[in-house]
Amino acid sequence: MDLLTFKLILVLALFLLSLTIAAYSTWAERKVASIMQDRIGPNRAGPFGLLQPLADGGKFFFKEDFTPANAEKFLFVLGPALVMFISLITGAVIPWGKSLNIAGTSFDLQVANIDVGVLFIIGMASIGVYGIMIGGWASNNKYSLLGAIRASSQMISYELAMGLALLSIIMMTGSLDLKEITESQTGGKLWGVIPWVSGMNWNIFYQPIAFLVFFVAALAETNRHPFDLPECESELVTGYSTEYSSMKLGLYMFGEYVNMFISNAFMVVLFFGGYNYPGIEWVTQNWGENVAGILSIVAFLTKTVIGILIFMWIRWTLPRFRYDQLMHLGWKTLIPMALVNLLITGAVILAFGN
Repeated sequence: MDLLTFKLILVLALFLLSLTIAAYSTWAERKVASIMQDRIGPNRAGPFGLLQPLADGGKFFFKEDFTPANAEKFLFVLGPALVMFISLITGAVIPWGKSLNIAGTSFDLQVANIDVGVLFIIGMASIGVYGIMIGGWASNNKYSLLGAIRASSQMISYELAMGLALLSIIMMTGSLDLKEITESQTGGKLWGVIPWVSGMNWNIFYQPIAFLVFFVAALAETNRHPFDLPECESELVTGYSTEYSSMKLGLYMFGEYVNMFISNAFMVVLFFGGYNYPGIEWVTQNWGENVAGILSIVAFLTKTVIGILIFMWIRWTLPRFRYDQLMHLGWKTLIPMALVNLLITGAVILAFGN
């Protein structure tokens, strides 16, 4: 198998994986809500309600596709398409596993290994806000426009805190390459002193404040509770997506869940060792590259799914912020925390080296 064929297969697999996880995140969301609220949740379509996402997808496809008479029709269609496209393309630079050996050739489980992978994801995420802004403005609806304005100001504000948190990781590793960031968490000694298990030298132990800032910013960037002010059903009647129906609305919804999946995968790479797991070097040496590669994929997806479940847990636990509270948290709490953490990180690196 040549490299191009492998990359095409990997792209298709990643596309299907993202859509499948997004679809079944809707099922898991309702199951988590039902457990926390002592309800049953989806239980009619298939065993344990596992066919519910297929039923929901079919409903979206067969619903009437309504476009408001005074809407900007091209932009009205472009908005949800842009959100979905940006959500899917960001997964191209994430290393989903170590490597696989096929017919004597070793292939990295990463679609595009670029030197500026961190900047690529942040850049794509910043473009994603245009999908929401365009959709809200093109709807020619005041509720939609208010939701779009909220989304743009919210996402821009929290991107600053997220970027500052990322700088701490970049300073530690000295690279913007996600593969290098992952490999830097393989071995070594915890805090340079305590012997550490191979595959467990994670950045979360060195940068807990950066992780906290990044985690909260990721919740805001994905418009998840308690940061769902752009949708905010009690005030804006679902906000920027008010005028959308059929699969256009479905693209906005699936885009949010794909964003949640990619955001958690990004956090796993930055703070939780990526595809590394305890004893990964021993497994590679004794059981072979392919076994280690398959286990690395399982480890990566397990960490990511745990993160998604925590996102859902938070959604059904915390009430929604007021908008002034949301902006206060972003500008007066998270950004100062990230700046202080950045200053401490720089001082420690200067004093003790990497």
